[in-house]
Amino acid sequence: MEKVYESEYRFLSILWENEPIASPKLVELCNAQLGWKKSTTYTVIKKLIDKGLVKNENTIVSALVTKEEVDRRESEELLQRTSKGNVPAFLAAFLKDRKLSQGDVERIRQMIDEAEEDS
Repeated sequence: MEKVYESEYRFLSILWENEPIASPKLVELCNAQLGWKKSTTYTVIKKLIDKGLVKNENTIVSALVTKEEVDRRESEELLQRTSKGNVPAFLAAFLKDRKLSQGDVERIRQMIDEAEEDS
């Protein structure tokens, strides 16, 4: 999957919440939420079609990727860029000077347990 830039992600967030959606309605939403002109919205649709992330059939726009897929890809890229894939180092840097609630700690432990079971 190609990199998704911030403006593309904001567009995709609108699309994910409203898909499938007619392109004129999507133009309205992008204008209202992002301040984009019609031409900007259509340019982004075209770019995302070229990246294989969106389809536009008979003026109905749909995503070809889920939010979870894009978030997972972006998270992996951040992990590689900041910690060379070293999860403990990444977590140490991320958690430095942060206080976690008991609920956060329990959820993180649960995620670790689930990841460990999948290994």
